[in-house]
Amino acid sequence: MPARLTTLVRLAFGNRAAQGYLALVAVAAVYVAVDTLFVHHEDASFAGIWLFLLTAPTIFGFMAVGTLIGDTVTESAAFLYPALVLSVLIQAMALGLFVRLLTGGQRAARPHKA
Repeated sequence: MPARLTTLVRLAFGNRAAQGYLALVAVAAVYVAVDTLFVHHEDASFAGIWLFLLTAPTIFGFMAVGTLIGDTVTESAAFLYPALVLSVLIQAMALGLFVRLLTGGQRAARPHKA
């Protein structure tokens, strides 16, 4: 794996803050999926709002760009799902970078062959 890609993967998945954020998003995604597939509602459900709140503000940037292309683009699942995934990854990397800046890029010492 190239060094830059390895660095980005470590930023997105290699610290507790990013892992906690990703776990929170996964729980919200499961909640939305269960609510959408198995719960009958008289009106529309607002369960999907949680994913948008967890991916704000980057999802709103993607939505603004999509609106410039056309409203039908932002309403399609082919645009919305990749935008949500990219928003989550961008924010996980941002959290990882923030943690790295706070800790000075130092890692906890581990014993050899542990």
